[in-house]
Amino acid sequence: MYALRLALAALLVVAPGWTRQVTVTLLATTDLHGNIYPLDYFSGQPSARGLAKIATLVESVRRETPDSFLIDCGDTIQGTPLESVYQGYVSTGRLPPGLAFAGEPLLHDPMMLVMNQLGYRAMVLGNHEFNFGLMNIERARADARFPWLSANTQAQAGAQPFDASFVTTIDGVKIAVIGVTTPNIPNWEEPGHYQGYRFLNPVRAVESALAAVRTAQHPDVTVVAAHMGLGNTDENQVTAIATQVAGIDAIVFGHTHQQVAGERIGDVLVVQPKNWGMSLARIDFVLESQPAGGWKLIDKRSRLLPVTAATSADPEVLRVAQPYHELTERYLNAPVAEATSSLDGRLGRVEDTALVDSIQAVQLHYAQADVSFTALFNPRVQAPPGPVTVRQIAALYLYDNELYAIQGDGRMVKDALENAARYFLTCPDAACSHGPLIDPKVAGFHYDMAEGVEYEIDLTRPPGDRVRNLRRNGKPLDPGEKLRIAVNNYRAGGSGGYEMFRGAKILWRSSQEIRDLIVAYYTEHRKLPDHPVGNWRILPPAAQEILIQEALLDAARVRNR
Repeated sequence: MYALRLALAALLVVAPGWTRQVTVTLLATTDLHGNIYPLDYFSGQPSARGLAKIATLVESVRRETPDSFLIDCGDTIQGTPLESVYQGYVSTGRLPPGLAFAGEPLLHDPMMLVMNQLGYRAMVLGNHEFNFGLMNIERARADARFPWLSANTQAQAGAQPFDASFVTTIDGVKIAVIGVTTPNIPNWEEPGHYQGYRFLNPVRAVESALAAVRTAQHPDVTVVAAHMGLGNTDENQVTAIATQVAGIDAIVFGHTHQQVAGERIGDVLVVQPKNWGMSLARIDFVLESQPAGGWKLIDKRSRLLPVTAATSADPEVLRVAQPYHELTERYLNAPVAEATSSLDGRLGRVEDTALVDSIQAVQLHYAQADVSFTALFNPRVQAPPGPVTVRQIAALYLYDNELYAIQGDGRMVKDALENAARYFLTCPDAACSHGPLIDPKVAGFHYDMAEGVEYEIDLTRPPGDRVRNLRRNGKPLDPGEKLRIAVNNYRAGGSGGYEMFRGAKILWRSSQEIRDLIVAYYTEHRKLPDHPVGNWRILPPAAQEILIQEALLDAARVRNR
């Protein structure tokens, strides 16, 4: 191959009017969240995800076209229990109670070890990288053999800076990749987790980084790798970057856990692979050499390569991660409590359940709150009566969120419940005779339920005017009543439309993730709730029946995938 390229180059020298075409392929992942093994750790079942399967897809593309390179768009070192156990060890120097290393202590970040092996060329800084604090970030960065990019994360006061971009040359073509991170991190993290860093406007930061790399490197292709979604909001600014910054050829992005096989915003190709290593983005740039020298981009196209049950897992990746995986399995299989009735999350978003109330009890206890808000993040949770393990408890809360107690009032509670009720569609007629009644445009993890108040959600009413009979301790809730409210750090930052919480005074914040608080609470209390509090319901009853059927059908579809 190398000799052939030399021969072609010689022909170009002899015949300067000749041109040749080169295709350079960008491969990208995003929001891996610690997924290496093809396994759902919370159910213990195989799952079509993870870097071990992604490695097989990457190798297949590399065999087809050696002119390729691989990057990641962030949220990498947080997510699965495999990373949580390791990051907790880095933070504290200790393993969870009752757990010990089977062999030597695990000294390197498992995601970085595997990504090094796969030959990643760069990774964008994600917001969840900050969940465990700066020491954990620096340990992981030290393990990586590739740069972490973020043009809009500015280091101050001796903090370690992030590169704005990296440039690689493949078959004579020079490609620049500019990294950018959602700037909302201060709304989600405690200050100590990002001390020494400022998060600048992403559009202006990309504009500045692009000008700098053009002056210094004169790239033939320019790509933005973004940890943010489509849009023009504080959190998600991919659309704004594509429309406001000239000279970008493509944007590959993440953060929102959606997937976009390839759309155009003006002349910019935008692509998003699925989270958790469930698909691999492929962007092919076709360039033509110019008689006067240099290259012209003549075509760009993209597709997503899905990970499936039939995709084989790379055995070497599994071997590298095996010590971390085995430690994680020992942790997850440890019993912590007893369930006196079945745990079933299928209906947890359409009626009050003991499962959701088990999260509310923990939040009310540790935040010493009057009212608690939580979503059901995993409606697939199911367990029979009997001993409950860490795995089953952890499955209640998939994310490494922290618990906050904020200063609020009755009006804030009402506004938050109205926002949550957007999850449902309005009844099609007065009798609410048919569905669907779940709005597919509103993610289930943005549907928060409250405890500490009683209320009804009337689906014959329009969005914004659905919450009825809102009471506390049997009396109508006064909009001006001061309340201590338990929410996670993302809700406190206003995510999911909960703007009413943004800027509220933080009275207390946990030093542990909510999942760890749940495990600690039920390790001490030994029993999970066996019946729901029954403090909220959907109206009219016909709507409730339709929603139950929708939820059960959706759960069956997920189970049969």
